[in-house]
Amino acid sequence: MSYEPERPHQGLQSFQKLIDDIYGERDAARGLASTHMWFAEECGELARALRGGDKANLEEEFADVLAWLSTLASLTGVDMEEAASRYETGCPRCEGVPCCCERGPARS
Repeated sequence: MSYEPERPHQGLQSFQKLIDDIYGERDAARGLASTHMWFAEECGELARALRGGDKANLEEEFADVLAWLSTLASLTGVDMEEAASRYETGCPRCEGVPCCCERGPARS
């Protein structure tokens, strides 16, 4: 019997579960601090890809950053979809779409 998860783009929750199914044991053994260092490294790779502008490389690095972010969320007990719901009515401060706050969108 083969493993057939939902397609990752069908929601953050299914993506987070997929990443946890694939890497969860290894990530838990590595621990939060080391996993965060891997995440930071992937962010650096994304920064380099943004400078390069190659679409295939950008897609790969965005996927890697999202996967590592998902891992950090799982390790800390955060549901990514629930966290993302903070923005479902627009800007968390003014609820505007687009944001109409003088100082820009809330980042806290």
